[in-house]
Amino acid sequence: MAKRTRIIEGTWNCTSCDARGILARHKRCPTCNNPRELTGQESEFDFGDVDAESGKSLREGVTDEKVLEIAAAGEDWFCAYCGAATRGDSPRCKHCGAERTPDAKKATPQDLARDEARLPPEVPPKPPAKKKRWMTGVVVAVFLGIIAFAVWANSTRELQGEVTGTQWERAVVQERFSLVAKTGWEDQLRRVSARMPVNGTGEVAGVANVRDCVSRQRGTRRVADGTERVCRTKSRRVACGTEEKCRRRDKGNGFAEEVCEDVTKYCNESYEDCQNETRYRNEPVYAQQCTYDTYEWKPLDRREEKGHDDAPRWPTLAVGAQDRQRREEKYAVHIRYQAKGAQEHVHQPTNERDFLTWRKGQGVVLTVTNLGKVEKVVPR
Repeated sequence: MAKRTRIIEGTWNCTSCDARGILARHKRCPTCNNPRELTGQESEFDFGDVDAESGKSLREGVTDEKVLEIAAAGEDWFCAYCGAATRGDSPRCKHCGAERTPDAKKATPQDLARDEARLPPEVPPKPPAKKKRWMTGVVVAVFLGIIAFAVWANSTRELQGEVTGTQWERAVVQERFSLVAKTGWEDQLRRVSARMPVNGTGEVAGVANVRDCVSRQRGTRRVADGTERVCRTKSRRVACGTEEKCRRRDKGNGFAEEVCEDVTKYCNESYEDCQNETRYRNEPVYAQQCTYDTYEWKPLDRREEKGHDDAPRWPTLAVGAQDRQRREEKYAVHIRYQAKGAQEHVHQPTNERDFLTWRKGQGVVLTVTNLGKVEKVVPR
């Protein structure tokens, strides 16, 4: 495909008088007559914006023959004596008349060529607006505030307290190994003889007298039920004509060479992808459900005791040879401490030995977080 070339002229800014947008053909500022030097903004050229799609410069190309001659003169150089910019084909400085020496500095070209020649150059990102920077600062401040609050909330301190009372509850439950009727799937029922417990242990529940079996739905399974035509909408990339793509190269003298060409354009095309797929349906699965006899422990009687003293007792309950006892116990220690006023905490010992270490009027050291959560209690 044919390539189209044109020259784009850049602009520079004078740091002496703040004149802006000076055409690159001028080596001196038209306003203050000071030469362009290798310092700050004067050493850089602005070639304008480019089209985001094609990469083509939005500036008009140079057509004046004399200006094109300047563009073809090669990279500018800066005089080693006075620092002024001079055309690349000039052997003497146009500002002070000094001859070009080996230590004269060349202009630093901006290489705008892309690695991928057929893609447009990236448009430089615009600096974020002040409002966005402000919002970013707020987000960071909130995040740091959350972290600081979490650290403060989980920090702990030790407070002094006193046991104001203790409480215990105990229960004995009598259970009997009793005959019951249950239902189960016939293929899972293995007939086993029952064995009665002796002193509450050694029992076997057993499975006996399987009867009254009926067919019931046990579940479902997926089975093939023919085929069906299924179509899905998909997309693919296809050629859809041509489009212009441009790239430009800084010539180092305030001019850039732009090369444009027509390349294949690709678009997304939707299409239907149809295939024959197996259709499935849920089919019920039936099995024989039967009634059978077995044994299990069932509550028969319950006795409870509670108190506020330091001597927990178990209630008395007589049991038979086929019975067993199941014990339940619960303990509480009430503690009062000062933290922004009088506070109360209930400590729950897990066993009698732990409970008996606490006495009414006893001193306590509590580890408490800044949010008031009690992490640990230790008797003094």
